Amino acid sequence: MQIHDVDLKLLRVFVAIVECGGLSAAESRLNIGRSTISSHLSDLEVRLGIKLCKRGRSGFELTEPGRVTYQASLELLRQCDAFANTVASSKNELSGRVSLSVIDTMVSDPRCGIAQAIASLRKLSKNIQFDINVCEAKEVETSVINGRSLVGIGVSRHHIRGLEYIPLHNENNYLYCGKGHDLFTLNDKAISEYLLDAEVITSNYMRDREVRNDGLNYQNSASAYHDEGIAHLILSGEFIGYLPEHYASFWVDKGEMKVIQPEKYAYNIPVSLITSKSNKVNPLTNAIVDALLVSHKD
Repeated sequence: MQIHDVDLKLLRVFVAIVECGGLSAAESRLNIGRSTISSHLSDLEVRLGIKLCKRGRSGFELTEPGRVTYQASLELLRQCDAFANTVASSKNELSGRVSLSVIDTMVSDPRCGIAQAIASLRKLSKNIQFDINVCEAKEVETSVINGRSLVGIGVSRHHIRGLEYIPLHNENNYLYCGKGHDLFTLNDKAISEYLLDAEVITSNYMRDREVRNDGLNYQNSASAYHDEGIAHLILSGEFIGYLPEHYASFWVDKGEMKVIQPEKYAYNIPVSLITSKSNKVNPLTNAIVDALLVSHKD
Protein backbone atom coordinates (compact mmCIF):
# COMPACT_ATOMS: atom_id res chain seq x y z
CA MET A 1 0.00 0.00 0.00
CA GLN A 2 1.04 3.60 -0.57
CA ILE A 3 1.50 5.54 2.68
CA HIS A 4 -0.35 8.86 2.85
CA ASP A 5 -0.78 11.45 5.60
CA VAL A 6 -4.09 9.92 6.66
CA ASP A 7 -2.39 6.55 7.11
CA LEU A 8 0.21 8.07 9.43
CA LYS A 9 -2.58 9.58 11.48
CA LEU A 10 -4.36 6.22 11.73
CA LEU A 11 -1.12 4.47 12.67
CA ARG A 12 -0.50 6.97 15.48
CA VAL A 13 -4.00 6.24 16.78
CA PHE A 14 -3.33 2.50 16.58
CA VAL A 15 -0.04 2.83 18.48
CA ALA A 16 -1.79 4.83 21.21
CA ILE A 17 -4.51 2.16 21.51
CA VAL A 18 -1.94 -0.60 21.91
CA GLU A 19 0.18 1.27 24.43
CA CYS A 20 -2.86 2.29 26.49
CA GLY A 21 -4.23 -1.24 26.42
CA GLY A 22 -7.55 -0.50 24.73
CA LEU A 23 -9.81 2.03 23.06
CA SER A 24 -11.32 3.54 26.20
CA ALA A 25 -7.95 3.94 27.87
CA ALA A 26 -6.63 5.76 24.78
CA GLU A 27 -9.29 8.50 24.96
CA SER A 28 -7.37 10.76 27.33
CA ARG A 29 -4.09 10.40 25.43
CA LEU A 30 -5.65 11.08 22.03
CA ASN A 31 -8.19 13.59 23.34
CA ILE A 32 -10.94 12.13 21.16
CA GLY A 33 -13.99 10.00 21.95
CA ARG A 34 -14.12 6.21 21.93
CA SER A 35 -16.46 6.08 18.92
CA THR A 36 -14.04 8.17 16.85
CA ILE A 37 -11.11 6.00 17.95
CA SER A 38 -13.06 2.88 16.99
CA SER A 39 -13.83 4.40 13.59
CA HIS A 40 -10.15 5.22 13.00
CA LEU A 41 -9.16 1.67 13.95
CA SER A 42 -11.72 0.20 11.58
CA ASP A 43 -10.52 2.48 8.79
CA LEU A 44 -6.94 1.31 9.34
CA GLU A 45 -7.98 -2.35 9.27
CA VAL A 46 -9.78 -1.73 5.95
CA ARG A 47 -6.73 0.09 4.54
CA LEU A 48 -4.40 -2.76 5.55
CA GLY A 49 -6.82 -5.58 4.82
CA ILE A 50 -6.12 -7.32 8.13
CA LYS A 51 -7.68 -7.70 11.55
CA LEU A 52 -5.46 -5.86 14.01
CA CYS A 53 -7.09 -6.74 17.31
CA LYS A 54 -9.89 -8.49 19.14
CA ARG A 55 -12.16 -6.27 21.20
CA GLY A 56 -15.16 -7.21 23.24
CA ARG A 57 -16.22 -8.32 26.70
CA SER A 58 -13.04 -10.34 27.10
CA GLY A 59 -10.98 -7.17 26.66
CA PHE A 60 -8.49 -5.84 24.14
CA GLU A 61 -6.03 -8.25 22.50
CA LEU A 62 -3.75 -7.85 19.50
CA THR A 63 -3.83 -10.40 16.72
CA GLU A 64 -0.54 -11.69 15.33
CA PRO A 65 -0.81 -9.35 12.29
CA GLY A 66 -1.64 -6.61 14.80
CA ARG A 67 1.59 -7.23 16.71
CA VAL A 68 3.60 -7.12 13.49
CA THR A 69 1.84 -3.93 12.43
CA TYR A 70 2.45 -2.32 15.82
CA GLN A 71 6.22 -2.93 15.63
CA ALA A 72 6.33 -1.76 12.02
CA SER A 73 4.32 1.34 12.94
CA LEU A 74 6.77 2.27 15.66
CA GLU A 75 9.66 2.05 13.22
CA LEU A 76 7.83 3.96 10.48
CA LEU A 77 6.76 6.79 12.79
CA ARG A 78 10.25 7.00 14.26
CA GLN A 79 11.73 7.29 10.77
CA CYS A 80 9.19 9.98 9.84
CA ASP A 81 10.11 12.02 12.90
CA ALA A 82 13.81 11.50 12.20
CA PHE A 83 13.33 12.67 8.61
CA ALA A 84 11.54 15.84 9.70
CA ASN A 85 14.17 16.59 12.31
CA THR A 86 17.06 15.98 9.89
CA VAL A 87 15.58 18.27 7.24
CA ALA A 88 14.95 20.95 9.87
CA SER A 89 18.53 20.72 11.15
CA SER A 90 19.85 21.19 7.60
CA LYS A 91 18.15 24.58 7.66
CA ASN A 92 19.69 25.33 11.06
CA GLU A 93 16.32 25.47 12.76
CA LEU A 94 14.63 23.33 15.34
CA SER A 95 11.40 21.77 14.15
CA GLY A 96 9.42 18.65 14.97
CA ARG A 97 7.72 16.95 17.87
CA VAL A 98 9.22 16.79 21.35
CA SER A 99 7.70 13.70 22.93
CA LEU A 100 8.33 13.33 26.65
CA SER A 101 7.25 10.53 29.01
CA VAL A 102 7.25 11.32 32.71
CA ILE A 103 6.13 9.65 35.93
CA ASP A 104 3.11 11.11 37.71
CA THR A 105 3.12 13.86 40.38
CA MET A 106 6.38 15.39 39.16
CA VAL A 107 4.58 18.70 38.67
CA SER A 108 4.33 19.13 42.45
CA ASP A 109 8.10 18.76 42.92
CA PRO A 110 9.69 22.23 43.10
CA ARG A 111 12.89 20.75 41.67
CA CYS A 112 11.13 19.63 38.47
CA GLY A 113 12.20 21.80 35.54
CA ILE A 114 9.99 20.45 32.73
CA ALA A 115 7.97 23.66 32.43
CA GLN A 116 11.11 25.80 32.26
CA ALA A 117 12.62 23.50 29.61
CA ILE A 118 9.49 23.80 27.45
CA ALA A 119 9.55 27.59 27.78
CA SER A 120 13.22 27.78 26.76
CA LEU A 121 12.63 25.61 23.67
CA ARG A 122 9.66 27.72 22.63
CA LYS A 123 11.92 30.76 22.71
CA LEU A 124 14.33 28.98 20.37
CA SER A 125 11.64 27.96 17.87
CA LYS A 126 7.87 28.16 17.46
CA ASN A 127 8.00 25.18 15.09
CA ILE A 128 8.27 22.65 17.91
CA GLN A 129 5.24 20.63 19.00
CA PHE A 130 5.06 19.05 22.44
CA ASP A 131 3.59 15.70 23.45
CA ILE A 132 3.76 14.80 27.16
CA ASN A 133 2.70 11.35 28.34
CA VAL A 134 2.28 10.85 32.10
CA CYS A 135 2.66 7.17 32.86
CA GLU A 136 4.04 4.62 35.30
CA ALA A 137 7.76 4.06 35.69
CA LYS A 138 8.19 1.03 33.43
CA GLU A 139 6.28 2.67 30.59
CA VAL A 140 8.65 5.65 30.67
CA GLU A 141 11.56 3.37 29.80
CA THR A 142 9.52 1.37 27.26
CA SER A 143 8.39 4.54 25.54
CA VAL A 144 11.99 5.73 25.10
CA ILE A 145 13.18 2.30 23.94
CA ASN A 146 10.54 1.94 21.24
CA GLY A 147 11.07 5.50 20.03
CA ARG A 148 7.65 6.89 20.92
CA SER A 149 9.31 9.35 23.29
CA LEU A 150 12.51 11.28 22.63
CA VAL A 151 13.27 11.45 26.34
CA GLY A 152 11.78 10.36 29.64
CA ILE A 153 11.94 11.44 33.24
CA GLY A 154 11.47 8.52 35.57
CA VAL A 155 12.84 6.25 38.26
CA SER A 156 14.78 3.03 37.83
CA ARG A 157 17.18 1.10 40.00
CA HIS A 158 17.86 -1.49 37.28
CA HIS A 159 19.04 0.22 34.11
CA ILE A 160 18.12 -1.18 30.70
CA ARG A 161 20.79 -1.75 28.06
CA GLY A 162 20.59 0.80 25.27
CA LEU A 163 19.30 3.58 27.50
CA GLU A 164 21.29 6.34 29.14
CA TYR A 165 20.32 7.56 32.62
CA ILE A 166 21.38 11.02 33.73
CA PRO A 167 20.75 11.61 37.47
CA LEU A 168 18.63 14.65 38.29
CA HIS A 169 17.83 14.34 42.00
CA ASN A 170 16.55 11.91 44.63
CA GLU A 171 12.84 11.77 45.44
CA ASN A 172 12.27 11.33 49.20
CA ASN A 173 9.37 9.06 50.13
CA TYR A 174 7.81 8.79 53.59
CA LEU A 175 5.08 6.73 55.20
CA TYR A 176 1.72 8.51 55.68
CA CYS A 177 -1.67 7.91 57.26
CA GLY A 178 -4.90 9.81 56.71
CA LYS A 179 -6.89 11.84 59.22
CA GLY A 180 -9.42 9.05 59.79
CA HIS A 181 -6.81 6.40 60.55
CA ASP A 182 -6.26 5.12 64.09
CA LEU A 183 -2.58 6.11 63.89
CA PHE A 184 -3.33 9.74 63.10
CA THR A 185 -3.85 10.91 66.70
CA LEU A 186 -1.25 8.68 68.36
CA ASN A 187 2.18 9.80 69.53
CA ASP A 188 5.34 8.06 68.32
CA LYS A 189 5.48 5.66 71.26
CA ALA A 190 1.90 4.52 70.78
CA ILE A 191 2.34 4.36 67.02
CA SER A 192 5.14 1.82 67.38
CA GLU A 193 2.77 -0.53 69.23
CA TYR A 194 0.01 -0.42 66.62
CA LEU A 195 1.97 0.15 63.42
CA LEU A 196 2.75 -3.46 62.56
CA ASP A 197 -0.96 -4.28 62.30
CA ALA A 198 -1.77 -1.38 60.00
CA GLU A 199 -2.35 -2.36 56.37
CA VAL A 200 0.16 -0.87 53.92
CA ILE A 201 -0.77 -0.06 50.33
CA THR A 202 1.00 -2.13 47.71
CA SER A 203 2.35 0.35 45.18
CA ASN A 204 3.88 0.41 41.73
CA TYR A 205 7.27 0.90 43.37
CA MET A 206 7.19 -2.45 45.14
CA ARG A 207 10.56 -3.19 43.53
CA ASP A 208 11.82 -0.84 46.24
CA ARG A 209 10.40 -3.01 48.98
CA GLU A 210 13.77 -4.70 49.46
CA VAL A 211 15.27 -1.24 49.90
CA ARG A 212 12.69 -0.33 52.54
CA ASN A 213 12.93 -3.60 54.48
CA ASP A 214 10.43 -2.05 56.87
CA GLY A 215 8.78 -5.22 58.21
CA LEU A 216 5.28 -3.76 57.77
CA ASN A 217 2.02 -5.50 56.98
CA TYR A 218 1.54 -5.85 53.20
CA GLN A 219 -1.71 -7.81 52.97
CA ASN A 220 -2.43 -6.82 49.37
CA SER A 221 -5.92 -5.66 50.31
CA ALA A 222 -5.16 -2.28 48.72
CA SER A 223 -2.96 -1.48 45.74
CA ALA A 224 -2.39 1.37 43.32
CA TYR A 225 -0.22 1.94 40.26
CA HIS A 226 0.15 5.69 40.63
CA ASP A 227 0.78 8.08 43.50
CA GLU A 228 -2.65 9.63 43.03
CA GLY A 229 -4.26 6.25 43.68
CA ILE A 230 -2.14 5.79 46.79
CA ALA A 231 -3.24 9.23 48.02
CA HIS A 232 -6.92 8.30 47.61
CA LEU A 233 -6.40 5.16 49.68
CA ILE A 234 -4.49 6.99 52.42
CA LEU A 235 -7.13 9.73 52.61
CA SER A 236 -9.79 7.06 53.16
CA GLY A 237 -8.35 6.57 56.64
CA GLU A 238 -8.20 2.79 56.15
CA PHE A 239 -4.64 2.31 54.94
CA ILE A 240 -1.15 3.71 55.26
CA GLY A 241 1.30 4.10 52.41
CA TYR A 242 4.41 5.72 51.01
CA LEU A 243 4.26 8.93 48.99
CA PRO A 244 6.83 11.44 47.72
CA GLU A 245 7.29 14.20 50.28
CA HIS A 246 6.61 16.98 47.76
CA TYR A 247 3.30 15.38 46.75
CA ALA A 248 2.01 14.54 50.24
CA SER A 249 2.85 18.00 51.61
CA PHE A 250 -0.40 19.40 50.14
CA TRP A 251 -2.49 17.22 52.47
CA VAL A 252 -0.06 17.41 55.36
CA ASP A 253 -0.33 21.21 55.35
CA LYS A 254 -4.14 20.90 55.36
CA GLY A 255 -4.04 18.52 58.32
CA GLU A 256 -5.47 15.63 56.30
CA MET A 257 -2.32 13.47 56.30
CA LYS A 258 0.38 12.79 58.83
CA VAL A 259 3.88 11.48 58.27
CA ILE A 260 4.70 8.40 60.37
CA GLN A 261 8.11 8.22 62.06
CA PRO A 262 10.06 9.76 59.13
CA GLU A 263 13.40 8.98 60.74
CA LYS A 264 12.59 5.25 60.44
CA TYR A 265 10.14 4.80 57.57
CA ALA A 266 11.70 6.56 54.61
CA TYR A 267 13.52 5.76 51.39
CA ASN A 268 14.55 7.64 48.27
CA ILE A 269 14.26 6.92 44.57
CA PRO A 270 16.76 8.37 42.08
CA VAL A 271 14.97 10.44 39.42
CA SER A 272 16.76 10.34 36.06
CA LEU A 273 16.59 11.87 32.63
CA ILE A 274 16.33 8.85 30.32
CA THR A 275 17.42 8.88 26.68
CA SER A 276 18.16 6.33 23.99
CA LYS A 277 21.83 5.98 23.08
CA SER A 278 20.81 5.60 19.43
CA ASN A 279 19.04 8.97 19.47
CA LYS A 280 22.06 11.15 20.18
CA VAL A 281 22.35 12.34 16.57
CA ASN A 282 18.88 13.85 16.68
CA PRO A 283 19.24 17.64 17.10
CA LEU A 284 15.79 17.92 18.69
CA THR A 285 16.72 15.26 21.26
CA ASN A 286 19.92 17.11 22.07
CA ALA A 287 18.00 20.36 22.44
CA ILE A 288 15.42 18.98 24.88
CA VAL A 289 18.10 17.12 26.87
CA ASP A 290 20.18 20.30 27.18
CA ALA A 291 17.12 22.32 28.18
CA LEU A 292 16.08 19.79 30.81
CA LEU A 293 19.57 19.58 32.29
CA VAL A 294 19.81 23.37 32.55
CA SER A 295 16.35 23.64 34.12
CA HIS A 296 17.14 20.96 36.72
CA LYS A 297 20.33 22.55 37.97
CA ASP A 298 20.20 23.63 41.62
